Amino acid sequence: MPLSEHEQRMLDQIERALIEDDPKFATSVNVTRIRRRRPIIAGAVFIAGIVCLVVGVIATQSLLALGVVVSVLGFLGMVTGVGLFVFGLPGRGKIAAVPEPDDDNSTPATSSSLSQRMEERLRRRFDQES
Repeated sequence: MPLSEHEQRMLDQIERALIEDDPKFATSVNVTRIRRRRPIIAGAVFIAGIVCLVVGVIATQSLLALGVVVSVLGFLGMVTGVGLFVFGLPGRGKIAAVPEPDDDNSTPATSSSLSQRMEERLRRRFDQES
């Protein structure tokens, strides 16, 4: 389901805030590059799976066991390609939340997650603008 206009604007504002707050981290993550790379990798894995599947079917004519194994590997490659496209690369998008001192008081925010801290920062910015 695509994002609504409001959600897309909020996401863009969060990305801009991330770039302003921590440009080194933002360039190391480079979210747009990850978004562009995932369909390419998934498509390449899917096409490689199709090629293996066809090669396996052809190889079945001479060596049945080899053809079946290659065909099964090709099918698994196709499923993997679809999975990469739908769910993304394993381990991506999970950022370890490091406790940071809160702006209002001097105690570290150990119980809040990264998304909660970002939401709070965004709320404070909107309150300041109003």
